[in-house]
Amino acid sequence: MFKKLISLILCVLLLVCVIPNFAGCTPNTESTNTNYNLTGEIEDGAILQCFCWDFETIINSLDDIAAAGFSAIQTSPINECLVGEDGGMQLYGDGKWYYHYQPTDFTIGNYQLGTRDEFKKLCKKADELGIKVVVDVVPNHTTPTTNQVNQNLIDAVGGFDKLYHKNSKYDISDWGNRLECTTYKMGGLPDINTENKKYQDYFINFINDCIECGADGFRYDCAKHIALPDDPTETKGVKNNFWTRLTTEIKDADRIFNYGEVLQGSNDRLLDYIDTIGHSTVSSYGQAVRNAVVQNYIDTAFVEELKVGSNESVVTWVESHDNYINDGNWANMTEEQVILAWAIIASRSVGTPLFFDRPYGADIDNQWGTMNRIGTSGSYMYKHKFVREVNFFRNAMVGEEEVMSNPDPDSAALQICRGDKGSVIINLGEDLEVNFETDLADGTYVDRVDKETVYNVKDGIMTCDKPIPNNTVVVLYNEGYTEYATPAIVKISDDVSCLYSEDKIDVELQLENAETGTYILNDGKETEYKNGDTVTIKAKDGIDGINTLVLKAENSAGQKTYMKYYFTNSDNLGTDTTVITAEGDSVYFEKPDDWGDNINAYVYNNYEMQNAPWPGKQMEKDSDGKYKYTFDMEWEDAYIIFNDGTNQYPGANEPGVLVEKDKTYTVQ
Repeated sequence: MFKKLISLILCVLLLVCVIPNFAGCTPNTESTNTNYNLTGEIEDGAILQCFCWDFETIINSLDDIAAAGFSAIQTSPINECLVGEDGGMQLYGDGKWYYHYQPTDFTIGNYQLGTRDEFKKLCKKADELGIKVVVDVVPNHTTPTTNQVNQNLIDAVGGFDKLYHKNSKYDISDWGNRLECTTYKMGGLPDINTENKKYQDYFINFINDCIECGADGFRYDCAKHIALPDDPTETKGVKNNFWTRLTTEIKDADRIFNYGEVLQGSNDRLLDYIDTIGHSTVSSYGQAVRNAVVQNYIDTAFVEELKVGSNESVVTWVESHDNYINDGNWANMTEEQVILAWAIIASRSVGTPLFFDRPYGADIDNQWGTMNRIGTSGSYMYKHKFVREVNFFRNAMVGEEEVMSNPDPDSAALQICRGDKGSVIINLGEDLEVNFETDLADGTYVDRVDKETVYNVKDGIMTCDKPIPNNTVVVLYNEGYTEYATPAIVKISDDVSCLYSEDKIDVELQLENAETGTYILNDGKETEYKNGDTVTIKAKDGIDGINTLVLKAENSAGQKTYMKYYFTNSDNLGTDTTVITAEGDSVYFEKPDDWGDNINAYVYNNYEMQNAPWPGKQMEKDSDGKYKYTFDMEWEDAYIIFNDGTNQYPGANEPGVLVEKDKTYTVQ
C-alpha cells in the first residue's frame, strides 16, 4: 500500500511538471511575499550607488531597494569632512556634493550624511533585509583647506609634516609616471603619505569601526593614486604596504568585499590593483557599453569584452558619479538609455554591476535635477521594471555561465543566455520578430517584465506570436522565479520643480499600486491622501524658506515605500541680491604665463543652469594674454570658472567667482 501511495504521488508530480507552467515545477511564492531572495555575496548581486543620500533616507528606502532586487547599497563617504560654503546642502550651487570627498578626519559621521549612530542603524536594518552595505572611503587625500584638518589626525600620524607626501605640493603632469601619480596632488587635493605606518594604523582603525557598525565592503576612492608595493616612492628603500595591510589586517578580512576606483589610462596597473585589493572598477568597459547603446549597435564584439585582461574580478557600471559629473555623460544619455544599458551589464555572469542613481528630476537639460539637494534619494529609475526584473534574474542565475548573441542582422538586439536556465533580450532597433536561436532549454516561458507575453523554445529555436518592441527588455526564466506584488509608488507630479520663486506653489501628489498613502508636511501631522490630491507649499512656513514633504505608502504585500522632498524658495539659495547678467555682456580673463592658449569659461548658477558641460565654452582671444567671454543669454547670479583644461581659477573644488559685467579677472 505504501509503495502504491508513493507511486501515485510521483505520477502526480510528473504530471504537474509536464503541464505548461510559467514558473516551472518549483511552486511560486505567493505575491504577498516580501522576502526578496537577495544574493548572499556582494559580487553575485547588484549594488545601488546611493549618491549623496543621507543615512535617514537610505534607512527609509531599504524596503524599496530590496523590492528592486539590489543585494547591496553603496553610501557616499561617511568620514568627517570639510563643511563647505557655510554648510549649504545643494548638490551643486549653495553647497557641493564633493565636500564629503574632502576628509578632515577618519571618523564616522558628517554634516551631509549623518551620525555614527545613524550609520549603525542603517547597517542593522539592511542586514535584516539581506542587503549588504558598501562604504565609499577616501584614503588618498584630505581637504585642500588644510587648516581644517582635525588635530587628532595630525597628532596620530606624527605631525602635519608627516601627513602628506613631500611631492604633494606639485600637480600631476605626467599621468604615466607612477611616482607622480602616487605622490603628487590630484585635482588640487593634497596627497597623504600612505607609506606612513602611523597613518595606516589610524585609517585601519576607521575601517574597523565601519565594520564594527555593520559595513560589509568598501570602495577605495582614487585607488591608483596609492602606490603598490613595487612602485617607486619618495624615500629610497621604503615600500608602500598600505594595500597589503588594509586587505589582511582589518576585521573579518576574509568576508569583506573590497574594490578600488582605478580609472583606466596610461600605466594604470589595473590587473595589479585587482590582484592586490581584490576587485577594481573598469571604466573603459562602461564607456564601451554607453557608446554602443547610444549608437543602437550592441554587437557582442563591443559589449562582451571587459577591457581588463585576464582577471574578471571587477565592478562594472553604465555610469558612475565620476563620469556623470566630470565628462558630460549626463547630457549624452537619457534615463531610458541608461536603463537599457543596465540590462546588458546586470544580466551577465562576469563583473559586479553598480547602478548610479542620478539626482531626482535630472535629465539631459538639467544635470542636478529638480530638487538639487544632498540627503534625499535620487531618481526613480532604480525602481524601473526593467531594472527590477533584470536584478531578480541576476540573483536567480548565480553560477550559470553566459552566452551572448545578436538575434538580428543589424546588431540592434542582444540576447544574454545564462546556461540553459534563463535569457534576457534587449532590443534597441525596430520591432524584432522572434524566431531565432537560443541556449534556453525547451519549454514555455512568460516575459517576467510584462507578465503576459508567452515565448516558446523548441530544438534551440525561440518563437513568439508578438515581436519585441523597440527599446524593450524581455526577461525569461522559470526555475528560481518568484512573483512579487508590484511595489507602491509615491511621488509628486513630474512637472513640479522643488526649486521655485513664488510665495507658494500647489503640488499634486501621485500614488500607484496602493489604495492610500500618507504625507507629512514639515513637522505637521501624518495625513492620508489619494492619487491626485494637492498640497500647498508656502515659502513662509519652511525653515529658511525650505519646506519638507514626506510621502509614504504600502503595497498589497505590506512592502513600504518612502520619498522625502525638499522645496526651496529661490530667495534662499545663497544670495541676498539677485545679480543679472544680460545677453551680450562680457567678462575678461588674463591668463598666467604657464597656462595653455585655449582658455574656457565654465558658467553656472544656483538655479540648475550651466553654459556647457565642463570645461565650459572656449573664450575668444582679445589681446596677448587676455581673453573675452560674451554671454549669449540672460543669467541670474552667474558664477564663472576659467580654465585651460588642466589649470583652473578658482582652484579645483572651489566655487566660481560671481560674474561682474566688463570685469577683467586675474589669478589671485
